This record gives sequence, C-alpha cells and structure tokens, in this order.
Amino acid sequence: MLLKKQKGFRKGVLLRRSDFEYVLPPELIAQEPLPRRDESRLLVVRRDREEFEHRIFRDILEYLVPGDLLVVNETKVLPVRLFGVKEGTGGRVELLLLRAGGNDVWEVLVRPGRRVAPGTRLVFGEGLLRGEVLSRTEAGGRTVRFFYEGSFEEVLQRVGEVPLPPYVKKKLASPERYQTVYAKEPGSAAAPTAGLHFTPELLTAVRGRGVAVVPVVLHIGLDTFRPVRVEDITLHRMHREEYLVPGETAEAVNRARDEGRRVIAVGTTAVRCLEAAADEKGKVAAGAGATELFIYPGYRFKVVDAMLTNFHLPCSTLLMLVAAFAGREKVLRAYGEAVRLRYRFFSFGDAMLII
Repeated sequence: MLLKKQKGFRKGVLLRRSDFEYVLPPELIAQEPLPRRDESRLLVVRRDREEFEHRIFRDILEYLVPGDLLVVNETKVLPVRLFGVKEGTGGRVELLLLRAGGNDVWEVLVRPGRRVAPGTRLVFGEGLLRGEVLSRTEAGGRTVRFFYEGSFEEVLQRVGEVPLPPYVKKKLASPERYQTVYAKEPGSAAAPTAGLHFTPELLTAVRGRGVAVVPVVLHIGLDTFRPVRVEDITLHRMHREEYLVPGETAEAVNRARDEGRRVIAVGTTAVRCLEAAADEKGKVAAGAGATELFIYPGYRFKVVDAMLTNFHLPCSTLLMLVAAFAGREKVLRAYGEAVRLRYRFFSFGDAMLII
C-alpha cells in the first residue's frame, strides 16, 4: 500500500496507478462535437446515493437551486500549433507552443526534433512569424524566441492552428467548437472541456434560476493529456499552470461558503484553481498565481461542493481528481455504466455532474 504523508492529504489511502485503469472501447472516444452543445448526455452522480441518473445536459437546470454559485474557467485556447520551414534549407518543421517565458520566448515541442538544433532560424506564414531556437529543454523540447509585427495573438490567429487532443483524429470543421462560449483570456493549449456543453441560452437560464456565474482563469498546458506513468502516483509531478481569481469571484465564493451555499466548479481546471487559491480554512484569495497542485484520493477539498466534468482518460491526473472528489470505486462504477450505455468519452464527449 502506498501512502501519502504530505500535509493536506489523509493517510491510509491506496495510491497505485493501476487502481485508475478501466477498459474503454475505442469507438466511444468522441471524434467531433454534437451539432448542439447542450444535447450531450449527462450522467448524474450523487455522493450520498448509489444510483446514477441519466439525463441530457440541458437538464442540469433541474439540479441547480437558487443561491448556487457556478464557477467557470474563462481561458481561451490559442492556435499554438505552427507549421513552418527552416530558413535556408526549407526543411519542414512543426512547433507546439507550451508556455510563455517572457520577452517573446516560448518553451515548445518540435518535430522533427533531431533536426532542429539551437541557432536554427524558422519561418511561419511566409514570414509573418519568425523564430530562433535558443536552447534544448530538459524534457526534450526547445526554447524559441519569436519575431513579428503587431500583436502576437493576432499573428497566431493568422498562422497557427488549434491543437486538438491526440486522441481526436478527425479534423474539426469549426475551431470555435473547441472553445467555450465564455472563453475570453487567451493562454491555453487545451480547452476546459466541461464548459463546452453550455450555450449562451442555457447560461441565461442558469442565471434566471438565481444561480450566479462567476469566472476564474487557469491556462491549461498539454500536461493535462500526459498519463501518470509511475505506479506510486505520489511520485508524479504536475507542470506549473498559471491562474487568476478576480476579486469579485473570490468575494462571491467566500460569501457563498460563509452562507452555506454550494460552490459548483465547471471542470477540473476550475476545481484546481479554487483549491490552489484557498488557504487551509477554505478562504479563497484574489489575484494571480501558479499551481502544481495534484489532487488525488486522500485530498481534503476546502472549497468545491459539486463538480461538472467530462469523462477522462484511464490513469490520468484528471480521473484521479474526480476519484478524490466522489470516491474511486463509485467513479469507476459510473464509468463502467457509461461504457455499457455507450456514452461518448473525452473532450468532445458527454458530461458528468457530481453533487
């Protein structure tokens, strides 16, 4: 038995990677979104009951009550996949931007990596964007300084592509379907997919029920798709992700908790943001920060009372977070039922509400 002794985690919890395996038929991995965002299915898991409920996503209104606080992640996915050539030779190069380091320097993944040495100059979009490889990273990537005119985000919109998850093999007809309808703050390499099910009309109906909707921002890195490879999951290390909790959101969350009202996080990223920004008593601090918080069974949740999430990959940190919230056995039983009933899995798949 593997035990976590770190502060904030309970002792005596089984923490093996193999405890988070499940069998998923490949055809259940959703390759494209449904025509309407809110027509996805919704599996409802009540932590105080054994039975599951099967609904349509827009039925979420029936599970919300006046006074609830819905917390959404307003991050926006950047088109950070770049296809270009090496200056001089014309050799093809693909970059995937991971995180900004300041002064137009980014940590990136590069293909073909062996042929892109420090000092290599790169050209994208017929010269709209240029880059120079500065160094190799410990993880095998590169650091690249970019050169351009105007706004970097605007240049990326012209020369880059949205990076879909590796398990999505079909080209996306509309890149906007990999953005939430409330996405505002550019900075992510992946979408906060639990929020993809909301439409503007549904959010209006949510507010009409007396439920406040407040934002946070957590910029998602590609580490979200990286499986845990060590059997002792306490040895896994998360990459750092930047977050922001606006002052009004912190006030709303703290007030809701003081008054005994539910804080409902839309997605695992909203969960991590709130929990990372909270002190030991659950008071959420406003402001910007960075977190490497890895939530797995044994973690004591300080802020979040209910969670909306998609179905996640086996042995992923996201599945471990959900298992920490609702119990590993119950979550895996829910996943088994979702497989049996042919739910759609992962980013463009169906949703789960845990209350």
